Amino acid sequence: MAAPDEQELSQEQTEKLLQFQDLTGIDSMDQCRRTLEQHNWNIEAAVQDRLNEQEGVPSVFNPPPSRPLQVNTADNRVYSYIVSRPQPRGLLGWGYYLIMLPFRFTYYTLLDIFRWPWERRRWSRWELPGFALRFIRPEPRGRVTDPVGDVVSFIHSFEEKYGRSHPVFYQGTYSQALNDAKRELRFLLVYLHGDDHQDTDVFCRNTLCTEEVLNFVNTRMLFWACSTSRPEGYRVSQALRENTYPFLAMITLKDRKMTVVGRLEGVIQAEDLINQLTFIMEANQTYLVSERMEREERNQTQALRLQQDEAYLASLRADQEKDRKKKEEEEQKRRQEEVARQIVLAEERRQQTLQEEKERRSESLPPEPSPDNPDSVKIVFKLPNDSRVERRFLFTQSLTVIHDFLFSLKETPEKFQIVTNFPRRVLPCLPTEERPIPPTLKEAGLSRSEVLFVQDLTDD
Repeated sequence: MAAPDEQELSQEQTEKLLQFQDLTGIDSMDQCRRTLEQHNWNIEAAVQDRLNEQEGVPSVFNPPPSRPLQVNTADNRVYSYIVSRPQPRGLLGWGYYLIMLPFRFTYYTLLDIFRWPWERRRWSRWELPGFALRFIRPEPRGRVTDPVGDVVSFIHSFEEKYGRSHPVFYQGTYSQALNDAKRELRFLLVYLHGDDHQDTDVFCRNTLCTEEVLNFVNTRMLFWACSTSRPEGYRVSQALRENTYPFLAMITLKDRKMTVVGRLEGVIQAEDLINQLTFIMEANQTYLVSERMEREERNQTQALRLQQDEAYLASLRADQEKDRKKKEEEEQKRRQEEVARQIVLAEERRQQTLQEEKERRSESLPPEPSPDNPDSVKIVFKLPNDSRVERRFLFTQSLTVIHDFLFSLKETPEKFQIVTNFPRRVLPCLPTEERPIPPTLKEAGLSRSEVLFVQDLTDD
């Protein structure tokens, strides 16, 4: 009985459930049911998704940021062209068929037993099913371990049997071929090779390897092929669900999905094959043209957006450069103003210190002697600004007193020296290494009345 929260399955759903388990080899019936329910009981889509997962492609129900590529095999508008084998005619034909029937059954049964891996066959009008041994052991081809190796191995065996004159085989997995066809907006022709089918050899020699088919396929589409006796070919066979061999499927991008748009089954002549493929391509060319136009429009939009982004970035960089230069100018101006301010402050402090020094020396000057003092000396100083200053000193006083008196005056420059007029000589008013103690006025040879010149040394 079904669980209380599960709905009873219909007869059709039960058959699909058993068929899905048989195709995928999943042991858990609950897992098979969940997978089919996720795909709305579309067995072909469920099998395709399961096969993609086995190859390493994420499931559509646990997708990465970009959805994996899948093939839509459920399109009701797929063009099908089936060439049936001729039926037996007359008593002789039917008699031959009935006589050969037991031998055919025995042949295909033994072939399934001893062949590794086995080839899957489907019911056709003149073939018996080749799945009898699935009741004894499971299908070994359901596990794909080296899909590229399967394709390359088929190409080598094909060339050994039919030669190198054939359409160019795509040397990659089925999924890689789908991705390339989608990216390049090209048709993809898929050929499933049935090794033991009675029509395979005739088709390969008389149709597939002809010069006209070779040139047509190589110039119009990608061509992927593999044998259904190999796991990769068997996996694709499970997805495309062919009825007989030879089997060809045309796949293209339609409504943004890789979709099977044509199926060709049975032996077909070269000219007829080219005509059928041409018909399928012409009927679906509009989808590729539309997709090319959309891609061009998207590319133009992206290019325009890129140009706009580049223009915006260029404008942004220009604005940032302007801001940087403006900040540098403002910073330089600020530094200059700060330097000027510091200079002004330093000058103010220097002037203040100078003024304090002038006041200190003025206060330390000895008093001026009286005119009737016999040791007094009358000195007239001519300042650099042409003004005159007069004061009396004592012969016994040091020349430093004269210097301190002049230094204390506001009119006197900051640095100066005292010079006699005739003979011209500089009075040593300040101590030096040679004369640490300046001489007195008398020792300097000054008379009772002198005129001395104050020479400005500030510029020096």
